[in-house]
Amino acid sequence: MTAAKSSKVRMQLVAVIYLTSLFYFLFQGGKTAMMLFMILNLLIIYLVLGRWSGINKVTGSRVYAMPGATTIDQSLSAGSTLEVSLSMKIPGYYPLPYVIVRDQLHRHNGQRLAFETSFVPNWKRAGHVVYQTPPLQRGEYRFTHTECLSYDVFGLFEHSGKFGSETVLNVLPQTVPLRQWNGIQRGIRGPYSHAIASRSAKETTQINGVREYLYGDRLSRVHWNATAKTGEWKSKAFERESLPRTLVILDRHSSSYKGELATRFELAVSVAASLLENGLKSDTAMGLLSIGDSMTFVTPKSGIDQRNMVMRHLTFVDANAARPLYPSLQQADSTIEAGSFAVLITPETGADVIRSMEWLSRKGITPCLIHISSSIDLLSHNTSWKRVLRERGWPVFEVRQLQELPTVLEGSGIA
Repeated sequence: MTAAKSSKVRMQLVAVIYLTSLFYFLFQGGKTAMMLFMILNLLIIYLVLGRWSGINKVTGSRVYAMPGATTIDQSLSAGSTLEVSLSMKIPGYYPLPYVIVRDQLHRHNGQRLAFETSFVPNWKRAGHVVYQTPPLQRGEYRFTHTECLSYDVFGLFEHSGKFGSETVLNVLPQTVPLRQWNGIQRGIRGPYSHAIASRSAKETTQINGVREYLYGDRLSRVHWNATAKTGEWKSKAFERESLPRTLVILDRHSSSYKGELATRFELAVSVAASLLENGLKSDTAMGLLSIGDSMTFVTPKSGIDQRNMVMRHLTFVDANAARPLYPSLQQADSTIEAGSFAVLITPETGADVIRSMEWLSRKGITPCLIHISSSIDLLSHNTSWKRVLRERGWPVFEVRQLQELPTVLEGSGIA
């Protein structure tokens, strides 16, 4: 039964009780009947006045932050939780025993997260509530209007009001900082073997600004003035020699991820986001090839606009490719240019991934493979394809968890 129908039934019930008491008073008379009739009249007046409780004109505000943080960006990383604080003010003088607060968070795919809490208004008819969301998946979220509900002391009639406006929140793929990619530098054969990450290219002596301190930086690299001003460790950033174009290729064929689609595909997206994020921070020309129900090709460039473009795509991307990796690469034949470096991110194994790497090599591209592994691959004992790739000088890196990525990339990938 809907709230409207339930309220209508209650009103009919109250009307019946009132008419019954009225007839009893008229035909029976007496002090007892009169007293009951007066009490019922007072209750009816109380219930009717509830319509003017002021809750329909409630005002308020919403503030959200990450637990333990003092400030927050409009963009969060996947897995983050939000602490949402709601402050409300109800005009009028009608007594309210309590107020129920309902808030909703809508994800771009239609998923809804509903939250409900309550408070007792103070003497100023104001209140404050706080709730925390579960860890959020990547995507776009929208806060809509917050609904406030009040009831009379008998819980018979509901009165409601709304406040607030739509607020958009972006949850980006989770990333990890990459200190250096020594393994790729040592493992790749060809003219672009030096051009991957910020530590793989030679530095000049020209200071280019300030960056975050990375564990292991020498004391000579510490920027003491910036450290003293900000209260956080900062290091000097030096200009680097120009780097060739790097293309990140994301496999979006759902069948490739087998029975662990949700976790393995999220890992693949996070690995791609980490590579792009760290490469673009060091002004490397980074691009993205992502083929699903439609093909997305972002030409390798550097800059903040490039970073925003690829991260927005990775925020909404799904594993919806109709064809496996090798046919998908052939579909992108006209867009991939020779002379660049490609990082292929896929859970594919066996002959399919060998054909894909060979195809990239024939295109004049230096390929590298980051394999999204799982327990299924370990049980299969199918490792001969890795040996074939490594014998041809193509690095192969195994990643099972995102936190392993920095350590894995510092290995050789060739052993």
